[in-house]
Amino acid sequence: MSHQDPVQTTPPIPPSPVWAGLRGRCPHCGKGHLFAGFVEVAPACDVCGQDFSKADSGDGPVIFIIMLASLIVLGSMLVIDTIYSPPIWLQMVIWMPVMTAIVLGMMRPFKGVLITLQFHHKAGQGQQAQAAPKPDQDAAA
Repeated sequence: MSHQDPVQTTPPIPPSPVWAGLRGRCPHCGKGHLFAGFVEVAPACDVCGQDFSKADSGDGPVIFIIMLASLIVLGSMLVIDTIYSPPIWLQMVIWMPVMTAIVLGMMRPFKGVLITLQFHHKAGQGQQAQAAPKPDQDAAA
């Protein structure tokens, strides 16, 4: 007599939204690709079929990246200027490509994290509630 345990199916544990976003993976399964291009969001997950058509990070990641990159670059510029006093043209030649590389390097991970956090928290389009119509004040007079 053989005794077989019934197969128990448990729902898959969703991946960490931050980890999935940093890796550019699907917020639902953690395996499919979130991006179709460099920062272009794919229409759907290629593994589980999760719809990404409503995923919109807007300008959120860019603001965080510019603030962080500016802090890094300006701090480094001040240190280099204080120690070596290079001419301004050399500062620009050095720091413009560095700033561009930092911003472009952080764009995809930050956008991915913001989108996966939107899915994790079930964020939707913000809507204002319709206010109840006020009674006509002229009729009361």
